[in-house]
Amino acid sequence: MLEELLPQIRACQLCAAHLPHGPRPVLRASATARLMIVGQAPGTKVHASGIPWDDQSGKRLRSWLGLTPDEFYNEAHVAIVPTAFCYPGTGPSGDLPPRPECFRHWHPQLLPLLPNIQLTLLIGTYAQRAFLGTQAKATLTQTVEAWQEYLPKYLPLPHPSPRNIAWFKRHPWFEREVIPTLQEIVQATLSA
Repeated sequence: MLEELLPQIRACQLCAAHLPHGPRPVLRASATARLMIVGQAPGTKVHASGIPWDDQSGKRLRSWLGLTPDEFYNEAHVAIVPTAFCYPGTGPSGDLPPRPECFRHWHPQLLPLLPNIQLTLLIGTYAQRAFLGTQAKATLTQTVEAWQEYLPKYLPLPHPSPRNIAWFKRHPWFEREVIPTLQEIVQATLSA
């Protein structure tokens, strides 16, 4: 049961030896949730606060979704389950990739305990490859461009990080075409 699994995840030491800041699993889930948000792994600010998407990326994501913070953090409706639950540390070009053992160990146990998920938002390349496998396109841009192919189960999105401003400028179709539909689908999912 979910009530038994979540404390096990939060006490996990599975990849502690690889985490320069130590383990601090950050996720939110409820068996009643209808929308699941899957990103890569918490960043430094989220690691410090323990609140998922508690940063500039989270502000932009909530804006994309058309959700208030209260709606976004209502775990009865929204599950926030990254591909890895702990901050992986920093590498030469930003945060390191999510630890793969976290996804392989916990997601097969966790996802069946979320039976009401109607839509899963796959944010960034790591989430898209983890969930879509060979159905993901060669690049994030190609996967996001093909977003309609993955509905109604999945909707791939770029990461809303301020570091991706150049991507948003090069791909204005995303905010013009995808965001309005995303907001409609999210509202329909949460009000179902």
